Amino acid sequence: MNKLLLPLLAAIVASATTFSAFAEEIKGDATRGATKNAMCIGCHGIVGYQASFPEIHKVPKISGQGAKYIVSALTAYKKGERKHPTMRGIADSLTEQDMADLAAYYEASGAVAGATPPGKAADGSAKAVELVAKGACVTCHGDSFSKPLDPTYPKIAGQHSDYLYVTLKAYKTEHNPQVGRGNAIMGGQVKQFSNAELKELANYIGSLPGELKTVPQHKFK
Repeated sequence: MNKLLLPLLAAIVASATTFSAFAEEIKGDATRGATKNAMCIGCHGIVGYQASFPEIHKVPKISGQGAKYIVSALTAYKKGERKHPTMRGIADSLTEQDMADLAAYYEASGAVAGATPPGKAADGSAKAVELVAKGACVTCHGDSFSKPLDPTYPKIAGQHSDYLYVTLKAYKTEHNPQVGRGNAIMGGQVKQFSNAELKELANYIGSLPGELKTVPQHKFK
């Protein structure tokens, strides 16, 4: 074998081994996640719970959400790409393993055995249809809004409309140390809409049947 190839081959093997170990290390465990959600259930484990920052809105339903999206979201809070003081503080306290475990737990906690996934979303008003087409929403979130084309994208059908509205506005917010989301794709999309249009879009998507839910803890039932 060419001696010059030996170091390269060794590096490739070492990289593959490292990647394999890393991938194994961050595999989520739903059972472990159920023991790590104490900081989550105070908001996400109460049906209809409302947050007051940056304005009053229901906290998102996360049971049934895709695990890879949850990890992506928590990572964005930890990096400061998503600005929210409370979520940033919680994310900072989590290891990558914690995030993976919590994500696995919440993905599983909303699953219903034998349930049929939502089909293509019914059209809303003529204005809603126009806005969905303008934003090319189905390109990433799927035509049911419950089957995103990439697992790091969220399911959004049936999510609380007021939360969706606040979230969409956050992608428009710039130069605010406490509010805003740094995502180039979403930022570019939402800036073409007025806030009134974003509210109509949020109301339509929130009205759709979906797989997201709030699963209350026993202490909050």
